Amino acid sequence: MTTVDRMPPRWHRGGVSELNATSAALLGLLHDGPATGGQLVAEAGEGYGAFFSVTRSQVYRELPALAEAGLVRLGKQGARSSQQYVITPAGKKAFKQWVNVDPGPDHMRSTLILRLVNAEKVTDKQRAKLIVAARERYEADLEEAKVKAKSADDPTAKAVAGFAQAQAKAALKLIDAIG
Repeated sequence: MTTVDRMPPRWHRGGVSELNATSAALLGLLHDGPATGGQLVAEAGEGYGAFFSVTRSQVYRELPALAEAGLVRLGKQGARSSQQYVITPAGKKAFKQWVNVDPGPDHMRSTLILRLVNAEKVTDKQRAKLIVAARERYEADLEEAKVKAKSADDPTAKAVAGFAQAQAKAALKLIDAIG
């Protein structure tokens, strides 16, 4: 029985069309070397935070499925029962296939902006509080992105930081229009 034959239904012979973005994000991070679930959560926030969120629960749900599918294997056992994961050759192949498939429409997801566009449905006091909090959040995001852009050591990291700056500026413009 091959690894592909043992793969759960999300992954199937002949392709990885069902490899979800969270799994792909984890495989992408594991290309840089072994990591524990906690390290992957932190690295995802650092590397993907401007455009893609990965929650702790998603990481700890996906890792066992990826291991069962043969796309990652268990690595060294760490302190306090932390478990490292290592990408396998099958995982590298699945990741490369996923990267090269048309992603379809792209959807940004922001619960803060969702709240803002619905702010007219709450009291004036609640709306004002929401707008102040949103402004503070996006101003902080903008400053963080500026710092990352200045310290970026490769063109991709610099471009992602530039994207984060543009996103924060766009959100601040939206807040100005609503507020």
